[in-house]
Amino acid sequence: VGYGMGANTAILAHAPQAVSLIFSVSGIVPAAFVAVLLNIILPKDKEKVKENWLATITDEDTVIICGDISWAMQLREVEEDLMWIAQLPGKKILMRGNHDYWWTSLKKMEATFGEHFRFLQNNCIMVGSTAICGTRGWILPSSDNFNEDDQKIYQREAIRLELSLQAAQANNAEHIIVAFHYPPLFAPTEQTLFTDLMEKYKVKDCVYGHIHGENHLAVFEEERSGVQYKLVSCDTQGFKLYKID
Repeated sequence: VGYGMGANTAILAHAPQAVSLIFSVSGIVPAAFVAVLLNIILPKDKEKVKENWLATITDEDTVIICGDISWAMQLREVEEDLMWIAQLPGKKILMRGNHDYWWTSLKKMEATFGEHFRFLQNNCIMVGSTAICGTRGWILPSSDNFNEDDQKIYQREAIRLELSLQAAQANNAEHIIVAFHYPPLFAPTEQTLFTDLMEKYKVKDCVYGHIHGENHLAVFEEERSGVQYKLVSCDTQGFKLYKID
């Protein structure tokens, strides 16, 4: 887990950053949960996550971790952090955050950790009739200092999201959940490539992390155009479960 862009130093010094999790109880009732930083987390906060996880999630549940999972730089260095997650109950799906430098090809990750995890990248993962879709996302055109390089990454992430949504459509998904690492919008009226695609494919729920501390006040968290948007960074949720109805 890495820290969110724009987080203030006081928050970073005293509170762990977070990753977003989505799970579906017995594959039927989708919900969202948040776990904390795994390798530099304060011990008391790590125990909060474990306590809430064990009290909420069973082996029949599916947990989707929305990025910023470890500070590791190489795949061979990430084992300790990933195995901390692996020993908790539930089926786990991982996606990339902006600090997951260890992330590599699907083939290599599946060969190393496929026994414990599935990986979300340019695809969707079906849980019953619910499709879990998503992509990392990126900073938005409305962000300060957004430049030509950012535009290229932003457009590439939109292509990846559409590939994921097309896979959900091909699987005749009845309910689509989209998970990002970065928020797909900030202002209530902001239109982005991500919001346009979610509306086009009739996404019902969208969750995202990356933003922590008081910075979360600037992030949109309501229903708009049929999509329910929710920031689920752990410190904004008190390390507790957020359920998607």
